[in-house]
Amino acid sequence: MFGFFKKKTTLQKLEEQYKKKMKEGYDLQSINRKDSDQKYLEAQQILDKIEALDKDQ
Repeated sequence: MFGFFKKKTTLQKLEEQYKKKMKEGYDLQSINRKDSDQKYLEAQQILDKIEALDKDQ
């Protein structure tokens, strides 16, 4: 009921950032391919961090 008082874990924060970058990249595909590729690169870097955290656990 009061889940909004919970603090987000680092993993949850990274997952949200990843989803945001992927959406931005998708939205930019038809407008500016270079910017789209940059967003996908940033998303990949975040995914690498997520995988590293999963490996540590």
